[in-house]
Formats: sequence, structure tokens, C-alpha cells
Amino acid sequence: MALTAAELIKADQDHLIHPLHHPIDNNEPIIYVRGRGAMVQDIGGHEMIDGLSGLWNVNVGHGRTELADAAAAQMKDLAYFSGYVGSSSVPAISLASKLVDLAGDMHGIFFTCGGAEANESAFKTARFYWKTKGKPDKIKVIARQNAYHGVTLQAMSATGMAAYWKMFEPRVPGFVHIPTCYPYRTVDAKPGETAGQTAARLLEEAILREGPDTVAAFIAEPIHGGGGVLYPTDDYFPLVRQICDRHQVLFIADEVITGFCRTGKWFATSHWNVKPDIRSFAKGVTSGYLPLGGIMVSKAIKDAIDGVKPEDRWMHAYTYSGHPTCCAVGLKNIEIMERERLYENAAKMGDRLFAGLRDAFKDHPHAGDIRGGKGLLAALELVEDRATKKNFPADKKVAPRLQAEMMKRDVVTRVRPTSGAHPLNGDTIFYSPPLVVTDKQVDQLVSVTRDAVKAVLGV
Repeated sequence: MALTAAELIKADQDHLIHPLHHPIDNNEPIIYVRGRGAMVQDIGGHEMIDGLSGLWNVNVGHGRTELADAAAAQMKDLAYFSGYVGSSSVPAISLASKLVDLAGDMHGIFFTCGGAEANESAFKTARFYWKTKGKPDKIKVIARQNAYHGVTLQAMSATGMAAYWKMFEPRVPGFVHIPTCYPYRTVDAKPGETAGQTAARLLEEAILREGPDTVAAFIAEPIHGGGGVLYPTDDYFPLVRQICDRHQVLFIADEVITGFCRTGKWFATSHWNVKPDIRSFAKGVTSGYLPLGGIMVSKAIKDAIDGVKPEDRWMHAYTYSGHPTCCAVGLKNIEIMERERLYENAAKMGDRLFAGLRDAFKDHPHAGDIRGGKGLLAALELVEDRATKKNFPADKKVAPRLQAEMMKRDVVTRVRPTSGAHPLNGDTIFYSPPLVVTDKQVDQLVSVTRDAVKAVLGV
């Protein structure tokens, strides 16, 4: 006999530990039961626009029976077998080949179950690479404030948000944080510098301060996700690439959110014609239908992995690496994206969303920064004083109240509140809907935001 909604909520509260768990946030959990396109439905039948694609990942939209069919067909033949060296599967081989073709600048693929595992793999691979080059002291990783790279212990140490560290420290040694490229709130700028030039200079200064012979890699999201949907200036990543080359530091592009057409291109670094040494991916590779992630590596790194003595092999592994069913879904997911040219809809709808937010809030007294312009990835940062960029006091809980008002108006999304731990960030609303979102739904996202802001701030 099926449990009632009340019984499900009670069981959830008693037995299920959620990500970022505290019971204070779980008094009235929403139980989602169905999704179609850019819409989701809760157990009570209430339908809402999914303004964040689940968790930045349902790129092709909800309810794609093709993906369910692809998983079922593969499971009937071979649901799982080990992908360890010496054995393989057709879906894993096919997906790796497809990803190399799509990326155009990568040569080898290693599969994981998600983004944190992908970044763990990237960090280990960077260390491995420099050991093969006779530089075993190159072990440090430079990351950025506001970065999110996962919350396994090493990935958490790269994540540049202190709230994730507090109850799990000490962090893994060897991770160094620098200011990011945040054009609205640039820090340590010199006269005449762009925000990108400032942030790139701070990277080079950190490498020199730590010692180039000790730095293995620099990791960055092309566009920050959970740290605020922060867009860099267009000069930033070309400068980063030059600096990394100059000091023999690997560049790891964390494209867990920005990959697979989210920004209107297959991978976001192509917006700036920049080639990373390692690219981590997850989320959109299967549109969240099954867990899958991985890293793409350059030819130089693949050659290093293949070229060592057997006793120095790349001793890194996950049980579910190259999982046949997950890879089969990834292949079908990419087929849908190509067939429906979802990169084009992402670019078109992203432009509409960005323009709509600018039109709605360009003269608003509390609109600090409106970010967007590269696909379906946008944000609205609100401040108490627009002239000084002063944030609302944290105890006003502006962002959570905005989130609640948007939910009342049939839009579910995510926010980032201002807090003492993040004094540079204002209360921010995030937008990352499925790439199948329609004109009407984009316009509704904007109108709901406008109404929610008025309800909370009175203007």
C-alpha cells in the first residue's frame, strides 16, 4: 500500500540525510514526483517551472522517455561490468570517442560518477603528470574564492566557500585560494586594469609567491555556479592560459555546470578560444538521468599516463568508472542535444532571459548586478544600496524570502544569501532552466522574479 504524503514526509525526516542537511530546513520538504520539459510537479499535483534544471543538470528537460529506453535496453544486455584496465564495454568506448570528437581539444577520457569525483581525479592526475616529468614537488593547487568544486575532502579543500569547510576541517594541505574575476566587486585592482587583468595578475602573483616549482595546477569554473553565477571579463581566461603556460602550471577547467550546451556551446572555454589541460565534466552529460562525470585530458597528459613504467601506473580507479548503462544514457542524451540543436535554443533563450532581467531591473534601486549573456546561466544580485553596493543585513534573509515568494508563484530555483562568511556577495537569485525552456516560460521567470522582489523589498 502506497504511503500518504504525510507518511512520506515523516519517513523523510526520520531516516533520510539530505545534502547540506539540517532539520531546520526540512520541516516541510517538497516531494517531487513528475517532470515534463522545463516543468516539475510535486506530490500534491502542484506544477512549477524548474528554474535550476534540477541542480544545474537536467539540460534536455524532464520526462525524456528516450533516455529511459536507452537505459532499459542496455540493462537488458549488460547493466554493469568492471571497466578496469583489461576490460571494457561498447557504451564506454563509444561515449569516450564521442566526447573527444565534441571537445576537439582533448585526447583521453576517464569516467567517474559525478563532479566531485571528476575534480578529485583531476587533482590526482595533475600530481601524477608532474611526477612523470621529474617534478615531484609540483603538488599545490590554486583555486578561487567563490569557487565550488565539490565537497569530498580534496574537492572541498578547493571549494572557495568557507561554510563548506567549517565542520570538516582541517582541509587537505596544498590548496591556495585567490580572488576570482568578479567584475561587479573587483578587489586589489590597480589603476587602468580590467577585472580580468586584476584577477589574472593575482593568479601570477600567487604562483610566484608559492613558487612555480611547487604549483601543479590552477582550477577554475569558466562561469561560477553556486558561488554566484559570476561571469569573467573576456580577457581573463586567455590571460590565465598564458600565465599557466609561462610557469608550467596545468589549467583545469571545471565544466561540471558549464558543459554540454549550457552556455550555448558544447563547452564554455570555447567562448574564449582557450584550451585547458584537463576538463572536468558531469551533470549535463546525462542530463541527470543517471550519475556520470569524468575528466578529459590533453594529448600530453594521456601520453604521460600511457608512457610510464608498469610499476608507476596511474593507480586511480572507481568501481563504476565507465558504467555501461550510464554511458548508454550519455550517448542518447548527446544525440538528443545534437538532433534538437539545443545549443542554439540555450543561446537564444539565454539572450531572452538576460534581456528580460535587464529590462525589468535596470532602474531598480536594489538591483546591484545582472549577470548573463552566455546561454541559460544567469543571476540577479540585489543590494541594500545600489550606489555603494552595500549588502542587505544577513538577518533580513532577503534571498530565502525571495526564493519562497518565487515558489508561491510557481518557480523553483536556488538563491545565495549574503552572510558574514561571504561578505562580498549580495543576495543572489540563480537561473539555469532546462535547455528546452520556451519563450513563455522564460518570460514567466522574469515576471515572477519582478513580483517576488516587490513582495519582499516593497519596490
